Formats: sequence, C-alpha cells, structure tokens
Amino acid sequence: MSMSGASCDILVIGGGHNGLVCACYLARAGLRVRVLERRPLVGGAAVTEEFHPGFRNSVASYTVSLLHPKVMRDLRLAEQGLRIVARPYANFLPLPDGRALRLGGGLAESCREVARFSARDAERLPAYYATLERVAEVLRTLLLETPPHLGGGLFEALRAVRIGRRLGRLDLAGRRDALDLLTKSAGHWLDGWFESEPLKGALGFDAVVGNFASVYASGSAYVLLHHCLGALDGRPGQWGHAIGGMGAITQAMARTAASLGVDILTEAPVARILTRAGRAVGAVLADGREFQARAVVSNLNPRLTFLELLEPGELDPDFVRRIQNWRCASGSFRINLALAELPDFRAAPGMAVQDHHRSGILLAPSLDYLERAYWDARTQGWAREPVIEMLLPSTVDASLAPPGRHVASLFCQHFNPQLPDGGDWDAVKEQVADQIIATVGRYAPNFEAAVLGRQILSPLDLERTFGLTGGDIFHGALSLDQLYSARPVLGHADYRTPVAGLYLCGSGTHPGGGVSGIPGHNAAREILRDWRRRKRRGSW
Repeated sequence: MSMSGASCDILVIGGGHNGLVCACYLARAGLRVRVLERRPLVGGAAVTEEFHPGFRNSVASYTVSLLHPKVMRDLRLAEQGLRIVARPYANFLPLPDGRALRLGGGLAESCREVARFSARDAERLPAYYATLERVAEVLRTLLLETPPHLGGGLFEALRAVRIGRRLGRLDLAGRRDALDLLTKSAGHWLDGWFESEPLKGALGFDAVVGNFASVYASGSAYVLLHHCLGALDGRPGQWGHAIGGMGAITQAMARTAASLGVDILTEAPVARILTRAGRAVGAVLADGREFQARAVVSNLNPRLTFLELLEPGELDPDFVRRIQNWRCASGSFRINLALAELPDFRAAPGMAVQDHHRSGILLAPSLDYLERAYWDARTQGWAREPVIEMLLPSTVDASLAPPGRHVASLFCQHFNPQLPDGGDWDAVKEQVADQIIATVGRYAPNFEAAVLGRQILSPLDLERTFGLTGGDIFHGALSLDQLYSARPVLGHADYRTPVAGLYLCGSGTHPGGGVSGIPGHNAAREILRDWRRRKRRGSW
C-alpha cells in the first residue's frame, strides 16, 4: 500500500542497491520506509536497460563478485529469481604479439598458463594468492562491522583494540604483508613478486578499476586488495555474470522491499533535506512535494548529501571544508555495444562461443601500459591506449540480444573527469569511443565492423545519469585517508552524520564501493540501534 503524501518512519534518498538494502532491513524490523529515487527505475548504477533496439545490457555496473552472501540470504535474492553464473576464467588477456594469458580457471591451470611466460612466476603464483587471501580474510571480518570512532571514548577504544587483535593474529610476515597492501603502490607490490609483464598487467588491472591514479601511487595496492574481498558462492576472487544483467540484482531487491511494505517512488528527485531544530525530518522534491519522516537516510555521494541537499549553516565549517575536499574521480568511461558477431581474437581465433568469450577480457598487457594510460589522461585528457575490460554477457544470457547477436560491456580507464584547457566531454566522447573500439580492433580485427549500435557514458555522463560525482564509481577514492574510520570523515564513519536523524548508507561509507550491499546493511543496523534507544527513552 502506498504511503504517498503521508509521513513515514524512515525516508531513504536514492534507490541504488545500498538504499534498497537499507530499506529492506529497516522494513523487516517493522519500520515504515519510503524510498525516493530520481530516475524512472530503481537500481542506481546497477541497472539493465535497452540501449539499442532489441539489445539490453548492464548500463554502468557490469559484473558480480562483492555482493555479500549475508545480504543475498537475508533479502532472499535467489528466491526472488536472482541467478549468477561464474566466469570460466577470471580474465583472458590477449597480447599484441598474438599470445594470450588466461587466469582464474583454477590455481593449477593458472600456474600452467603463467609458466609459458615465466617459470619463476609460476612457482611464486600460489604464494602470491595465499598472501592476498590471508590479508583479505582478516579484512572480510571487518566488512560487516561499524568502524570505531577513533578518540571516541572507552567503548570505541576497546572496539579498536579488538580489531587490532585480529590483525595481530597474523604472524609477523602476515602483518608485514598487510602493511604493504594497505600502503604501497600496486606497481611496487607486483614488481616485488613477479617478472612477467603480462602477469603484472593482468593483476595490476584491479588496482586501477575506478581508481584515477598511477599504478605506482602509494595506496593503490589497497584498491587491488579491495577487489579481492568478494567471494562468489563462497569462492574468494571469483567473478560472475548476473543473468538479466546487473539490474536483475536490484530488481530482486526491489521485489523484496515491496514484499516488506517499502514504498518506492521513482521520478522523485530530492531538492533539499528538511531539518527542524538541527534534526533531519524529511525532504522536499524538485516539484515542491514534501515528505515527513522521523529520520532520513542518504544513499548519495557524501558531497551531494552535505553540499547540495542541506541548507548552509547546518554543518560546521571544518566538516564542510573536509567534504569539499572529499576526492571523487574514477577516470572511467563506459560503452555498451550491440554486436553482429563475437570478436575474433588473433590470440584465440573463432567466433563460436568459447570460454574466453565468457570471461573478463583485459587489454592491459603490462604495468607500463597502465602507467602510460594514466599519464595520458592527466596531461591530455584521456588514454591514447586505454585500459579495457570487456565482457560479453550475451554468451551466457541469451535474453540480452537477438538470436545470433551479442552485447559487449567495455569498462575503460583512464579518462580525466576534468579535461585540460576547459575541454567538454560532450564534444569529444564520440571521438574517444571510436578510439576505444579501434583499440579492441587491434586484438580482434572483426570488432569494429561488428558494431551495430553503441551507448557511450563519459565521466560526465556517469555523473549526470547516476549521480557519480566526478564519474566516481566508488562515491569517493579508496585511499587510506578515505577508508574505514575516516570514511567519509573522521568522527562520522558510523553511518551517522553531524545532523541528528540524518544517516548515510552509500558507497561513500565503510567499506566503500562495489555492488556489495554492505553499507546499506551496516547503516540499517546503526539506525535500528538508535531507533530502539530513542524508543526506550520515549523520544520517538
């Protein structure tokens, strides 16, 4: 039953996946929840839409790994029809010389593949993966916990000590590895392990996904580690395709939300968060409609929440300054393509569906290649030889394209959100898309002629369409100064904000970006704790 025009307990701004997750947990606890979504459909960046007649694809977010198993179970996503198919390989890396590297078809197979490039690296690969997993396993225990408020009294100090003890359970070598992965550059980390450029390029890709930074920038090793925190079907590091596209995830969440009584309003852009006596009490839409609530939860980027939706004066100047300096820039460019046929790679000939077509196809042949892409973008606006991950989801999901046809997702780095000399992304994005497609064509000669239609999303388009400030897919850089107890600002990493009754539940909170549902889950827990506390005091 719709609550439109009536007050509710909790108002959620933004119907992206974390907003939906948060709404579900709150409604399951018996609260009356309303979600306000700016676009005509919920899902945020995890949506599936038709982009060319007869062709559908995941528009922005494009692959599954970080979605937390607890969220999947609690929201009954499998019962709502969600099905995820694992990739045969994590990655297929075609090389300019006609060779290819395949990673992720099992450790023994990966070692055999790597041995074709370096016997030494093949010997070291099991230890490398074991090291990553040992540190990742410790960090996974922190994902569903609220970061401690450093300097926040005895209780918070004890929580911080407890977390420190978990890291302390690692032996000395493990603690050294954890320090390296939290502070070093991915380039230096990988150079210390391996000699094969293709292997380092393939592994280094995870360090530049959504991270507009040099692969040799301090802290980029953590971004690599962040992408190893997922565990599809309990298998760490496994990636998969959502049948029906990424929108299948958020539509399943929306069905669960509806079954719990959540009221979802689409085409409802919020213009302002209402406050009274320093407390959030509702929201005003762009069309003037007002919605009252006992508390408000924002799934938006912290910069949008604090700098655009609150009245000046609601926040102290120091907090405002820090939010103004919240770094948002992914350097990402997205293209969806309708294809007449599959790419025929020189490194793996044939247009019949093969395992490499069902995997993540990487154009990242070396760390130097990744580095040049970044510096091109810094100095010239975009990479002349872009870093590309291409998926062909129609190879496992025939519903996305007409018979015999296919769709491709191209997720590309590096593209400067702020073009030099005042350049305009709208003026150059078609040219840039041509260059990206031509880059793939150098590895698969039939590719350019196979393109029937395309959807282009520059960093500016990602911001305008999905509210990804600076095109940032993570709602804020995953750097050490913007993680854990400092995400988004030290003293407010517990999903609460300086405005009473206003909470955050998006990727700008712990543990950061990716389609995980964890920020929504954690925020709901903290909201319910406050709700029960205030209810006991009779203040709600």
